[in-house]
Amino acid sequence: MSNSDSTITTAIAWCLAWGDGRNPQFSHEILQQTRQAVKLGQEVPEPTRSLVKQAGQLFEEIEFPDQLTQLRDKYPDLWNQPTRIGLVYGGATKIKGYVFESAKLQDIRGASALLDAINLVDLPAFFGKPQISQWLKENFPELQQALIPELIIYSTGGNILAFCPAAFVHDLANAIERRYTEQTLTANSCAVGDTFKLLELRFGLLHDSIEQTPWLDWYLKEQNNHLVEAYFGRPKSGEDAVDLFQNRKSFNELAGKLAGKFNQRRSGNDLPTEKRPSRRYPPMFETHPYLVRDDTERRCAIARVTKLPGEPWFSDTLARKRIVGQNAKREKEQIWYYKNSIFHWQFGNIRRYWRVDKVKSWVRKFDEFLRRSQERSPSEHYLRYYGDIKPKEVKEALNLTEIGNHSQGFVAYIYADGNNMGGYIQKIRTPQAYQDFSEDISLATEESVYIALATHLHPHRLENLTPEPGSPDRNGTIVHPFEIITIGGDDVLLIVPANKALDIAKTIGEEFERILLEIGGMNPEKKYIISSPEIISTSIIPHRYQGKTAEPSQCLLSTSMGVLITAKATPIYYAKQLTEQLLKSAKSRAKELKKQNYYGGTVDFLVMKSVTMISSKISSFREQGLNKSFTEKQSLKLYAAPYTLHELGGLIKTAEALKQSGFPRSQLYQIRTLLERGKNTAILNYRYFRVRLGAKEQELLKVQFEEAWCRAKTNNGNLAPWMFKADEKKSIYETIWRDLVDIYPFTEESVLENVEQQQTKVEIGQ
Repeated sequence: MSNSDSTITTAIAWCLAWGDGRNPQFSHEILQQTRQAVKLGQEVPEPTRSLVKQAGQLFEEIEFPDQLTQLRDKYPDLWNQPTRIGLVYGGATKIKGYVFESAKLQDIRGASALLDAINLVDLPAFFGKPQISQWLKENFPELQQALIPELIIYSTGGNILAFCPAAFVHDLANAIERRYTEQTLTANSCAVGDTFKLLELRFGLLHDSIEQTPWLDWYLKEQNNHLVEAYFGRPKSGEDAVDLFQNRKSFNELAGKLAGKFNQRRSGNDLPTEKRPSRRYPPMFETHPYLVRDDTERRCAIARVTKLPGEPWFSDTLARKRIVGQNAKREKEQIWYYKNSIFHWQFGNIRRYWRVDKVKSWVRKFDEFLRRSQERSPSEHYLRYYGDIKPKEVKEALNLTEIGNHSQGFVAYIYADGNNMGGYIQKIRTPQAYQDFSEDISLATEESVYIALATHLHPHRLENLTPEPGSPDRNGTIVHPFEIITIGGDDVLLIVPANKALDIAKTIGEEFERILLEIGGMNPEKKYIISSPEIISTSIIPHRYQGKTAEPSQCLLSTSMGVLITAKATPIYYAKQLTEQLLKSAKSRAKELKKQNYYGGTVDFLVMKSVTMISSKISSFREQGLNKSFTEKQSLKLYAAPYTLHELGGLIKTAEALKQSGFPRSQLYQIRTLLERGKNTAILNYRYFRVRLGAKEQELLKVQFEEAWCRAKTNNGNLAPWMFKADEKKSIYETIWRDLVDIYPFTEESVLENVEQQQTKVEIGQ
């Protein structure tokens, strides 16, 4: 029995041994002995031996039956087991609204860290860990004894799914919602639960009279019915209808039921089967038109902090975000909170204040990853990132100005999300598989981010900063030049220097797939690799950049990313909205390419040099300004985004080739302007400027741009600067030239070039 199997068996046996009541049917001593025996593979106490056997049989022995009556005849104990198993699902909702409520990075960082503390520390601590036992004892005294760590199926990505004894389903759901409200005051949360028969954990939802449940014979007769297809799915080529039925009639069906209840409760609807109010602990604060407001969220302020720059007004909610943000960054200026009596309240004769345990920032987790990698391979990531710099000398960047100092005041937002996750989850049949999948995705996401940052960034020494009034002068300080807003499940939100953004995005996508394939290689049961040789061999066809040189797409799961390159002064909330639109565009491109057997990652990016550049949605901006139709059968698309990961690497190489060729920058911009005048005019002007280059530079441009991107479909020529894209209605010509011009200033070579030019001007007195 594997560790994962043992954990799930322990959880189910615990619930069965506890029973349906609020008091256990066996003593706590027997329950704990049973738990330890299963965990260590030892002999189980006699009173609970049959229950442990039933829990083990559920997933280790039983085969999927053609007729349900086969289970009744072969496993009567499981069939007649009266004890029900509780299952609870919950977590934070409307997360972005809470995290990005404030416009300041310090408060955004604190809000994200506070949610992480609840998601990753507090909720798992409900299940038998001492950190939060006092809070449970005060608010849910009976719940504490009923929970053990093995009951948790997963608690990553901002959500938790866990077993519990049937009588405590609503207590646990209420505790989850209450913890979010008490800690954050204003963050929304939701938790739901239900109880299920023992056999339902293995075979999905069953009728009260189990034998009356429609089963495989019924499905095979009705599989073409539209309602049946909507519920079970339509078999695709190579898929068996029986597999679809088994995928649905599994633990996955229970998770789907809870997800439906979760959405109902989140929307404020009452659930007729539950005796809980629709909003158990709603976040709500009264307002008054004549009270002082805080400086960012416009809530009623409770204190003005004179010991912070700008002497800001804080509401209770904002104060918690700020102190948690400072805690995560290990800032020293925290006395304003702990010494201010307004943040305390009297509890008997004891003065108490709200506090959260020390939060480990993502930068500290990144440093721990580097240290672990040093133990495995000293030259791998640790030395590549730190070089000769001592880690103790490196501080965390406090704001966007310090991150942008690495790239002339420009930063980039990277927002990543997983592809094909929903389709993969629909095929998960057991709690063990849910648990393993959650852990694998979290590991792959987190480590891919760390590897990308270690590969392309180095600690940066701050220079030419103008300190804010009342703030210390940080010039000369060495900092980590990035900010990880959140990493949750398959979601990532980063802020990095603009000149490394595309490289980092590409590496995140590649490493995510590599890590999953590596995990699958070590455990054949984790099927992350594409099994069809035909799909793998044809996955390189959709690439527009030297498709034959691309690595075939072999992983079933991947990531799409939106990358926004913008000035440090761009409001964070506005930048976040644009980055979400870019991510949506990249995911749409991934869905299109999946039809052509490409399962890999995609990236859409935008360079926004001024805040007023886009006044509407990015899709509208591109449709109205960058798409030109000259005839009914031909149109021009003056950009080529989104890109596959292979294409993005080619775009970066082509930009480097343009620099090496000595192509005058003024002519780069001139050709971009001439794109709007039509296909032939743009080709003519490109060739005119090209022939003025030297023979070596012409050859470099020919290989890296014309032959790599712009080859004609019907002959050996090229259409530079255009690429041909066939469409059902018309011929489309698209180009990467505008994208090349946009990213040109944000490559490392270009930044160094600009710095050298500025230094030269200073030396000659300009």
